[in-house]
Amino acid sequence: MAPVTAADVQEIAAGFHPDPARSMSLRSEAYTDPMWAAADLEAIFARSWQLVCHVQQLAESGGYVTATIAEMPIAVVRDRDGCLRGFYNVCKHRAHELLSGSGTTRNIVCPYHAWAYDLDGQLRGARRADRMDTFDKSEICLEQVQVEEFGGFVYVNLDPTAPPLGERATDLALEIERWAPDVAQLTHAKRLTYDVKSNWKNVIDNFLECYHCHVAHPEFVDLVDMNTYEVKTHGIWSSHFAEAGKHENAAYDVSGATVNEHAVWWLWPNTCLLRYPGRSNFMVFQIHPAGPDRTLETWDFYLETVEPNDAELQSIRYIDEVLQQQDISLVESVQRGMNTPAFTQGRIVYDPAGSGLSEHGVHHFHGLVLDAYRSLIEADENSTEREVPLATVSPPR
Repeated sequence: MAPVTAADVQEIAAGFHPDPARSMSLRSEAYTDPMWAAADLEAIFARSWQLVCHVQQLAESGGYVTATIAEMPIAVVRDRDGCLRGFYNVCKHRAHELLSGSGTTRNIVCPYHAWAYDLDGQLRGARRADRMDTFDKSEICLEQVQVEEFGGFVYVNLDPTAPPLGERATDLALEIERWAPDVAQLTHAKRLTYDVKSNWKNVIDNFLECYHCHVAHPEFVDLVDMNTYEVKTHGIWSSHFAEAGKHENAAYDVSGATVNEHAVWWLWPNTCLLRYPGRSNFMVFQIHPAGPDRTLETWDFYLETVEPNDAELQSIRYIDEVLQQQDISLVESVQRGMNTPAFTQGRIVYDPAGSGLSEHGVHHFHGLVLDAYRSLIEADENSTEREVPLATVSPPR
């Protein structure tokens, strides 16, 4: 597939304006063309901080979790000194994947030829290689990636030049600490998974505005006080806040709630962090691209106890059987519409007051997408400028 060019980016940005009151949305090709799906992996997912797990899963030395980031196998390990280590989950011998799933291990041992690595990634032993005078195991170490604890979770970034997440989203860490101070002490209780026939950016667009909520989510607008709903955008994240309703609602029972706010944060590009009214809780909704018109979603619930109480079971059923089904139907319909000649792009609806009925959160996301595309072009141009002319390359000896 041909790489994205500067002209391509200029064309896909047509109609977008820095002022949301004057802006159109991204053009439909960004959601339907395989070229842009490939660009998303390279320009966005391979260069952004991606949530891997809750800190609880890596609390002890030897704890590990594997993940796939931008189609790359990754492993995160807590080493013997208590430091987090992130690696490409690839053996330096013959490229076999080293770890699978999650768990605890004393050493990292390849299941193919049993090459053994310490928890810091350094090769400890390779069968029969000690008989080779030319083999120096001290020269072999697993390829590392950036890893960081942030807001009770562990993130990785495949871009070695990326600034720390804590520097780029300092205010977000402070907000999570304020609204969910117990997030690191909660425990994983439930995971929901979904396979959605829509581009991942459609899912994010839908998540970032509540302009559709009165129409599509009557139970949700009964759960929260929509008159208090406010959306704010920041550098690489945005927030949604509303007070809980003060009456029985059609979503789930909140009569014994200790959390009385609806607090939601979106972290570029695909991580959604939520705290709903109820007992102490924290949820992670992640959106993973699986092609131009397919998205895999995970929704993880972190609660005070492994077993949800009755009210929490109601809330999980509401999210799974009502809210998610409504949203999936919406974004799949949007994807079908974008594949027709009837739609190119739509107008952003903007409320300067920042209410939940405004789409400035979507506009903010689209700006970050376009910035990522432009950065990819600039990186490619700089790489081309640094290439050594073939005529100056010495022939092999």
